[in-house]
Amino acid sequence: MTEETIHAAAGTPPVPLVAADLIRDEARRAPDRPGVYRMYGEDGTCLYVGKARSLKKRILQYAQGRLHTQRIALMVSLTRSMELVVTASETEALLLESSFIKRLKPRFNVVLRDDKSFAELMIRRDHRAPQVRKHRGAHTIKGDYFGPFASTWAVNRTLTALQKAFLLRSCSDSVFETRTRPCMLHQIKRCSAPCTGLIPLADYGALVDEAEAFLRGRSRAVIGRLSKEMQAASDAMDFEQAARVRDRIRALSAIAMENSVGAEGVAEADVFALHSDGGQACVQVFFYRAGQNWGGRAYFPRVDRSDTDAEILAAFLGQFYEDRPAPRRILSNVVPHEKELLEEAFSMKARTVDGRRSVSIERPRRGGRKALVDHALTNAREALGRRMAESSAQSRILDEVCEAFGLDARPERIEIYDNAHISGTNAVGAMVVAGPGGFRRNQYRKFNIRGEDLTPGDDYGMMREVMRRRFSRLVRDEDGGEPVERPDLLLIDGGAGQLAEVQAVLADLGLDDIVAVGVAKGPDRDAGLERFFVPGKPPFMLPLKSPALYYIQRLRDEAHRFANGAHAKRRSMDIRKNPLDEIEGVGPGRKKALLHAFGSAKGVSRAAVADLVKVEGINQPLAERIHAFFRKA
Repeated sequence: MTEETIHAAAGTPPVPLVAADLIRDEARRAPDRPGVYRMYGEDGTCLYVGKARSLKKRILQYAQGRLHTQRIALMVSLTRSMELVVTASETEALLLESSFIKRLKPRFNVVLRDDKSFAELMIRRDHRAPQVRKHRGAHTIKGDYFGPFASTWAVNRTLTALQKAFLLRSCSDSVFETRTRPCMLHQIKRCSAPCTGLIPLADYGALVDEAEAFLRGRSRAVIGRLSKEMQAASDAMDFEQAARVRDRIRALSAIAMENSVGAEGVAEADVFALHSDGGQACVQVFFYRAGQNWGGRAYFPRVDRSDTDAEILAAFLGQFYEDRPAPRRILSNVVPHEKELLEEAFSMKARTVDGRRSVSIERPRRGGRKALVDHALTNAREALGRRMAESSAQSRILDEVCEAFGLDARPERIEIYDNAHISGTNAVGAMVVAGPGGFRRNQYRKFNIRGEDLTPGDDYGMMREVMRRRFSRLVRDEDGGEPVERPDLLLIDGGAGQLAEVQAVLADLGLDDIVAVGVAKGPDRDAGLERFFVPGKPPFMLPLKSPALYYIQRLRDEAHRFANGAHAKRRSMDIRKNPLDEIEGVGPGRKKALLHAFGSAKGVSRAAVADLVKVEGINQPLAERIHAFFRKA
């Protein structure tokens, strides 16, 4: 892609122009070429990303006030600067627009949320005994890739079936090279043990080819060959072999029948269905590969009431396929806006990735393909209905939280804090974030407590350090640093003491307008008997059947889980530390040689200098340094 970046804000006076004047000024200088434009607000956050066949004409439309909805008019009024990127074609502009939207998540765009990568199955081909395993991310390893699978459960189930049916190895190369006898997977008939030569590599390769054929949709042919093999073994009175082949057929048949439900006549397609209601939208997607249904997932993109279904689906598809190639056929219940341009962009990307032919987007009117789309639409309607019901219940719960803690409005961002340690060792602070849409796991943060002046086990000091590190960053942001979201409510796992430390830190940083609440466990740590500490109010409890109480318990328990997990991981890493790592001059190679020679770090500590010198790579000065390290006062 040929790009020429034009910083449209460059050369403007220090005092911002009125938005319309600024955009009119940029329209005069914008090129009459395809490209992408970004509109930024006063605080530097991206408001909107758009693409155009002619940047000059599109920006001039904004300046003249044409085609403005109320939302677009608001966006224009908030714009304080623009950046333009010129591309070689409108197709390239579409791809770049999707990339920017996905990365910047602008306020006024349709944004695909919760876009996790999908798992795939991979048969590695860069080893003499190919390995089958799960894979996520780019296709950087030589091999055959099959997917996507909509859930980890689906890919794990298929992987287990492949191991049972084709006895392919799943171990790493290092384990494969060091095995001297078959592992447990061979004992339970899920691996043919090529590592120890129990199966010739040529025969193992035939199993790999059968597995590939099955994953490419030729399941009936594979099962047919196995059935003939079972019959031949039975005719030869080799009933043990016949039983083994029968078990393989059962494993394949179970997964083939389960995955092929409703997939007749569809070799490779992604099926999308969009349902919108009340300013919210749900897009249900199902994946069909090799004539099999490999699962689906519901998405809830951020939309505006003024967005049409065609615009929503077009924006969704552009972001959905931004980091993955599209299949040959995309089926949907809505014809997306600029369908031909999307097809051209997806086809261009597919040819770049693997040289495949064109991608088509279709809205089927009859037959089996329409049935697949209708099935997806039913799922989209039900998923959106459930979400709207949950949102309504969540709104009522947040209203109760507001009333209990004296908040002016429903909290959009709640941060929950907890500490974990054992007698002060490996201390970790944890921050969990929640909002109206649930937990925001990508914004969780852990704090390795490192204050040297802290007394071991000083919970107050730990909370003080966590608060200072978290909110010092917020202050730097508000002074012009990197964006950090401001919380509406802090929940602190602790009573009046912990809350006082938090308040002191917030007051010192000038953030005492942030509401902080202490959540103290009840007698004998009984759930439901928690006491709440709010500044300016006596401690109180919530009714036992209060939905707000259950909600806060969930938040507190999630913070506790996250803190304990971070602490356990740090403690595990500490346990695995080897004293040899602390000796200058002892790298991985010398460390391995020392452990091989003396068995353990304890054995090295007992060795004399004369013995240490005998180890490959250890000279006299280093041997003396190692010897002195273990005998220092």
